[in-house]
Amino acid sequence: MSADTNPDSVVSAQNGKTSVEVGAPFAIEVDHVVKKYGDFTAVDDVSFSVSDGEIFGLLGPNGAGKSTLIRMMTTLIPITSGKARIAGHDVAKEPDAVRRTIGVIPQALTSDLDLTVEENLQIYAKLYDVPAEERKRSIDELLELVDLTKWRDAQTKTLSGGMRRRLEIARGLVHHPKIFFLDEPTTGLDPVSRVAVWEMLGNIKAQRQLTILITTHYMDEADRLCHRIAIVDHGKLVALDTPMALKASVPGSNVIEVQFENAPEDWEQRLRGLSEVTSVQHEGAGMFRILTGNGSRTTTELVEMAAHSGLGVKSLSVQNTTLDDVFVHFTGRQLRDELVKAYAFTMPQRPGLQP
Repeated sequence: MSADTNPDSVVSAQNGKTSVEVGAPFAIEVDHVVKKYGDFTAVDDVSFSVSDGEIFGLLGPNGAGKSTLIRMMTTLIPITSGKARIAGHDVAKEPDAVRRTIGVIPQALTSDLDLTVEENLQIYAKLYDVPAEERKRSIDELLELVDLTKWRDAQTKTLSGGMRRRLEIARGLVHHPKIFFLDEPTTGLDPVSRVAVWEMLGNIKAQRQLTILITTHYMDEADRLCHRIAIVDHGKLVALDTPMALKASVPGSNVIEVQFENAPEDWEQRLRGLSEVTSVQHEGAGMFRILTGNGSRTTTELVEMAAHSGLGVKSLSVQNTTLDDVFVHFTGRQLRDELVKAYAFTMPQRPGLQP
């Protein structure tokens, strides 16, 4: 899983994603990049390349260094050491050339609430010196592309969160960038709006031949959208490959999620002894997550062992390996656990409640 070679493995389409041409030039090159704040290392010697036309994902928990990487690649903060090149331009030496080439959608919604949808697009196009005739044509096209034509004269404050995100994406494309950076594009959106944004990004990619780099902490988002995924943890790149190859790298092809009634203390160890089991995670409240090379055989043995021990099985499901299992395999913990901790840490505390 090399981080700095042109990915021939991306050629075949996955999950409906458009294939990337073999030997396509690199649109993004990150070479041993480090970012330090005093003694703290936010990004630690990260290297990867993104081919022209690829959708590339940075997957990891909050605080992993994903947004810091994007901010360095988009010239917003300086690189401590190493190099980054965007469309062949050195980020440190040619920042203006880089800015003309890219579109950036930050995690926070930044469109002006008191302006209309069209006015937000107009201002951004003027900032990029888009000629008036081209500006009108581009705005009309983008409003149609993100399904906001009917709301072009509506004040932005009246839009839903999903509609505002679509406006932000249109705004980032108004100057026809070659490379598009999206930082957590669906954070805070409801499930229906998230799927709508995914479909919209697929349509935009097909029509505009963009290279797209996305940061996300959603496993399904990375799996659905990206040709390749780089897993980032504590500022380090710990794995990089196609979603299919990453999942294939995890020992065990099936995942069994099962909840028992009154499981004894040694139950986790006994589950590890079942046929073809590669790992067992105890998730609390009698719930276990088991990776196995043979889901059918392990399930049969598991039910028989529970019956022999007089344990009730409250729930049981068998599924294929997921990116969550990949994250556990490479980092030793679950991504969703990290997100819960981060959320709890940032939640305001009410009087009398303990964190």
